[in-house]
Amino acid sequence: MQAHHPLVKDFPEFRDQIHELKVTSSHFVKLEREYEDIDKEVVRLESGIEHASSADLEQKKLRRVALKDELYAMLKASAA
Repeated sequence: MQAHHPLVKDFPEFRDQIHELKVTSSHFVKLEREYEDIDKEVVRLESGIEHASSADLEQKKLRRVALKDELYAMLKASAA
């Protein structure tokens, strides 16, 4: 079964930056919320709780990666 991966679990070294950006950046909050929602959706689809076409699942996975990359870039920038 696929596990949900919140940002703090994937990037524990950025725990402080995640907290700070949640307070100071509405753009970060919006992206992080979208990432969390899509990640949970992908987990539900992969575990068979919900169903979608393989193309839809692939599209969601690609969006999740793009969001994670953007969030990571924001975290790295805030740590510098």
